[in-house]
Amino acid sequence: MIGKTMFKSKTRRRSFAKSRSGSAAVEFAIVVPVFLATMFSIFEVGWFYYVNSIVDASVTDGARMLRTGQIQKSGGTPDDKFDKLYNDICNVLDTFGDCQTRLTVESKVYATFADLAADTTPPTCADAPPADLDAIPFEPGGELEIVRVRVCYIYNTINPAIGVNLSEPSTNQRRLISTMIFRNEPYEKNTI
Repeated sequence: MIGKTMFKSKTRRRSFAKSRSGSAAVEFAIVVPVFLATMFSIFEVGWFYYVNSIVDASVTDGARMLRTGQIQKSGGTPDDKFDKLYNDICNVLDTFGDCQTRLTVESKVYATFADLAADTTPPTCADAPPADLDAIPFEPGGELEIVRVRVCYIYNTINPAIGVNLSEPSTNQRRLISTMIFRNEPYEKNTI
């Protein structure tokens, strides 16, 4: 009797080891979380670079308005001219979130490229203290002046807890900074 019980026990262990029922579900449960984390990370990185390229393109378009004198020649106060540049950039970026809480636009004139190279001040983003936000310069520049347009856009990451974490430490955000440096065209002679 003891021999038959031991034989049955060995047979059951062998049959259990050879059994394949449920193995696909177990393998699926092991592989799917890794696969989904990889897919979400790929999507996050792709979306991040897409938003970054849109920020760069909007700054290029806005800077062109300064470089060609469209903003300088438009009527209104300096605040109206700033609003025109800000709104031109915001019209593109507002699809990613409210510009009022995410976007800052700075335009500054330099006498020489050496002066520009010596200016190492960091860009001011929308999460800065109010005094810093009020000190952001807007100088569109005149003909043939050197101008730097700098934009900071605060981007909310999509899945900061899974896979590649593109956000800054202890936040769910990333600062996207785009800069254009150019010399204004002789726009007074051009009709636009």
